[in-house]
Amino acid sequence: MIVLACNGFSRVAEFFADNFGAVGKDKHYLMGHDAAAALLIDGELVAAVEEERFNRDKKTTDFPIHSVRWCLDHAGLDFADVDLLAIPWNWSSEVVDAVLADISAAPMDAVVRGQLLRGIRGLAAEVVSPEAILADFAARTGFRPDPAKVVFVPHHIAHAMTGYYLAGMKDSAFLVSDGRAERYSAVLGEIRDGRIRIFDESTIGTENSIGLLFSAITRFLGFVPNNDEYKVMGLSGYARPPVPNPFVEDLVELLPQGRYRFRTPLATDDPRGLDPVFERYFGPFDDSLEYQARVAAAAQELLGVVTNHQLRALESKSDLNHLLFEGGVALNCLNNTPLFEGSRFEEMAVSFGASDTGITIGAAVRAWIDYSEDWAQRDQPPVNPYLGPEFDDSAIETALREFDDRVGWTRLTDDEIVDQVAKLLTEKVVIGWYEGRLEHGPRALGHRSILANPSFPDIKDVINTRVKHREPFRPFAPLVLEEDAPKIFEMGRKTRSPYMTFVFPVRPKYQDVIPGATHVDGTSRVQTLTDRDTPRLAGLLRRFTALTDVPCLINTSFNVAGEPIVCTPADALNCFLGTEIDYLALGNHLVTKAHAGPKDEVSA
Repeated sequence: MIVLACNGFSRVAEFFADNFGAVGKDKHYLMGHDAAAALLIDGELVAAVEEERFNRDKKTTDFPIHSVRWCLDHAGLDFADVDLLAIPWNWSSEVVDAVLADISAAPMDAVVRGQLLRGIRGLAAEVVSPEAILADFAARTGFRPDPAKVVFVPHHIAHAMTGYYLAGMKDSAFLVSDGRAERYSAVLGEIRDGRIRIFDESTIGTENSIGLLFSAITRFLGFVPNNDEYKVMGLSGYARPPVPNPFVEDLVELLPQGRYRFRTPLATDDPRGLDPVFERYFGPFDDSLEYQARVAAAAQELLGVVTNHQLRALESKSDLNHLLFEGGVALNCLNNTPLFEGSRFEEMAVSFGASDTGITIGAAVRAWIDYSEDWAQRDQPPVNPYLGPEFDDSAIETALREFDDRVGWTRLTDDEIVDQVAKLLTEKVVIGWYEGRLEHGPRALGHRSILANPSFPDIKDVINTRVKHREPFRPFAPLVLEEDAPKIFEMGRKTRSPYMTFVFPVRPKYQDVIPGATHVDGTSRVQTLTDRDTPRLAGLLRRFTALTDVPCLINTSFNVAGEPIVCTPADALNCFLGTEIDYLALGNHLVTKAHAGPKDEVSA
């Protein structure tokens, strides 16, 4: 069975701009961001990629035409070969009616209510209804799917199934929390034998969305909502939450069954609606680090209080021992570690596709399970995140020739590139590392990465200012071999963190060894490596450690602020030349700027 899944809408950005004023920094505040496609063949995830990697519009909402075509081309398929098309949204007429009823019952100004009702009706009719989605698909691809072969998967169900599939399809309890889905913002439940049960009494509506609240705080601090929440997470390390914390004491009320509500209503269509409340709590906004960190620390504590309350309810409702945490809120890795450590669950998984980048995977899996008679008989092999395009030596060398007047390069063997890069990294240099298939999800996981030596205390400043062109407070993640991680980090009950979804304290004896990868609060967002998943990168780290006695490397995404992670060799070369990255390992080619190094005969 062949299942193609896609997420993205041709007109959603235009619609939200026209009807809700969602432009500029607010353009991703509402639904549709992280357009992507995924392809599942007989239960095997053979391809998945985000549209932003092709169209170079970060967090794009557009229909994923390039992603869809690449997935099919990669597998040698055409649209006619697809058995099912899966969509990770289900704006059925019943759902739309329920959303409209929620708005009608909500306490708000009559004029605002009327505008919101008209907006939702227009959104459904023009953009997200099943009919509108299929018309969009046909207009962009030239192929009109048979409606009988299209599966509309509720957004939160898609999130849960993403986690379920990527964690090996174990029976699991789950918490899904994000900004908003069709009607809700968070659901609790469990998956047994592929079947989902939602605990309806614990469901959270969008008017009490902790994800939307965190996004509103993100915007208040001057950042882009639904994009820069990780900046708030990083800022929180520079302060302790106020005592008492007004976010916890005054803004939220915890209710039975894991539910909660905001004492000051959240206007889900207005990311600025709570700004006066924030200023009442913390004083008039100013962009000083001290002010921003104080607000961020308060927000981080609030997130922990709310999600911990939800998890306590989930523990009482499910006797399963494996926990899935999915949705955009699950990307707050600073929250994840204490959340797990304070729970009774034996394991907690947060996937590389936890945000909306991954919902096409879950939608495809849901469709496959529902329509396949023998899915349960299939052994589920481990899935790694390297699911996107790969470019061979010929494509790399073609790109190098196009930049012939600005770069020099040497072609090396596998062992030579590892050895040379390891030696270069013993110095205070920044290296672009490009290999294999593009990783899926919002974080670079070693195939499109920027690497550096964490033993230099000021290397963070070098990368932030000279390379990434971003705020100086931003921390960097360390790469560490899985078997070495507990020696360097206080990992508690966790044994691995392959997707940078957990934060751990750096053991005191190593804080001076890897200062460039240790945040101001003494923690690190860790990525553990294995030879199975990342053999060449693991080999590079081993060689580097042998040369330096430093057991980690800094890893950050191969891009600059505001741009997607690089996809093609040309993307990598443009980023390399547009920044102060010192060297580029492009496949087996070591690249320098302005013919600073020897040039291989392939450039002739």
